[in-house]
This record gives sequence, C-alpha cells and structure tokens, in this order.
Amino acid sequence: MKISTFGYTIKQGIKNIWTNKMFSIASIATMAACIFMFGMFYAIVANFQHVVKDVESSVAITVFFDEGTTQDEIDEIGQKIAMRPEVSSFNFVSADEAWAEYKLEYFDGDEAAAASFGSDNPLSDKANYEIYMEDISQQSSLVSYLEGQDHISKVRQSEMVANTLTDFNRLVSIVSAVIIILICVAVFLISNTVRTGIAVRREEIGIMKMIGATDFFVRAPFIVEGILIGLIGAVIPLCILYAMYGKIITYVASRFGFLNNLLTFLPVQTVFEILVPVGLILGVGIGYIGSKATVHKHINV
Repeated sequence: MKISTFGYTIKQGIKNIWTNKMFSIASIATMAACIFMFGMFYAIVANFQHVVKDVESSVAITVFFDEGTTQDEIDEIGQKIAMRPEVSSFNFVSADEAWAEYKLEYFDGDEAAAASFGSDNPLSDKANYEIYMEDISQQSSLVSYLEGQDHISKVRQSEMVANTLTDFNRLVSIVSAVIIILICVAVFLISNTVRTGIAVRREEIGIMKMIGATDFFVRAPFIVEGILIGLIGAVIPLCILYAMYGKIITYVASRFGFLNNLLTFLPVQTVFEILVPVGLILGVGIGYIGSKATVHKHINV
C-alpha cells in the first residue's frame, strides 16, 4: 500500500466517525461497556485463581480412620490416595503428632492445663492423613471417593472453599452471558454506524467505482472506521480500569489491614500485562468484524 493511500484511508475512516457522531458515540459507548465488563471480569478471575492457588497449598482434606484400623490398612489407604490425580501431596499425622499440634495451638501459654493430661492422649484415635490438592475445584470428587473407602470414619473438607467455588462459578456464568450480549450489541451498532456512512457516501462511492477505484480503495475507509471505533472503545475502559484497580487495592489494603493476612491481590502490572493486549485485540476484532460484514453486504464492487 502506498503511503498516500494509507493516509487517505485513515483520514476517511476518521471523517466517517465524525460525520456520524451520534452512531459512533453509541458504538464506542457500547464497546467501552463490553471491554469494561470483560476487564472487571478478568481482574476478578485472575485474583480469584491467585487466591485459590494459595488455598490449594494451605487447605487440606483430613481423613480419619475407624477405631482399630491397623497401620497396614492405613498404609494401604495412603497408597490409594497417592494414585489419585487430584492429589498434590499428603502426609500422615500420628495420634501423638496430632496431640502435640493440638497442645501447641490451644494450650499455648497454659502449659499447666496441657500437663494435667499426663501421659494420656485424648486424641489417641485421631491419626489422620492431611491431603493437599492439585486443583481445589475437584475437592468434592475426591471427598466422595474417600468416603466410599473401607476403614475411613470421617473426611473433613473446607465447606467455605466448596461454597466459594459454587458462587464463583455462578458469577462466571452470569458475567459471561452479559459480555456475550454486549459483544453482539457492539457488533450490531458498529454495523449500523458503517452502514449509515455507506448510505451518506453512496453517490461518492458510485463515482469512485465508475472511474476505476479498486475494491480495497472503496472498502478500506469503512473497515478502518470500524477498527477505530473498536480501538477507542477499548482504550477508554482500559485506562479507567487501570486507575480504578490501583486505587481499589490501595483502599482495601489501608482500610482492611487484616485482609493482608488472608488475601494477596495481584499487582496491577501482573493483571494488565495480559488484560491490555487482550482487551485491545478484542476491541479491534469486534470493530473489524462489524465493519467487514456490513461492507461486504452493502458495497458491491
């Protein structure tokens, strides 16, 4: 493409946007809403996955055994656990170790109360396996498997994790549906904007065709118009999200200091090094698809 042709194409694309200001603003606003929703959704998902990874390394499923279970039977259960694909690691906690951990957690600073038990171990039947997951979302399937095994009296799992995952999956479904609807609306509005531009310039297009203008020369300004609408509609919400994300993290960290011990939010650079290129590609792609389909349908050259 010649530089002059490239310049003409960009200039005409910008001119089309300015000529059809109302349609263009509506298209950009819808695109911005779509990218904003997508960006919020991605930031939530990225942070949630980050938290889940922390949970996977710290939250364990605990397996207790029937009274009278022998060590050989316990070892056999361990071999079955080791073969499960959901399991990242597991370790055996003897009754003595369980009692030592209990004393450390509940009798810290009150050694006299702990000493009152003497040599008796009130947790003599509480030997267990602590199991850590590869993927915490598969917790329920592993628990169901373990509860069906012989010599296992109880399986303790994190109900909070299960409920959180259920709620999050519901949120994913709702937000995904909203984003899809907004994408369809954005494509429709961009198509209408480009179609209006074609109608306004129909006489000019006819003259260009009569004097031998190429297909590309006639169609390119309208494709550029759609791409520019998509690009502008993506840049605006990404900038807003960038500013909001940093302020939200700063606010949460200062206002709710105790959360720093529970949650670790991803830094803005980590989130946006993926979100920015994906958001721009999504905006440009939607603009291209909307304009391309309209140009192909309404300009016969």
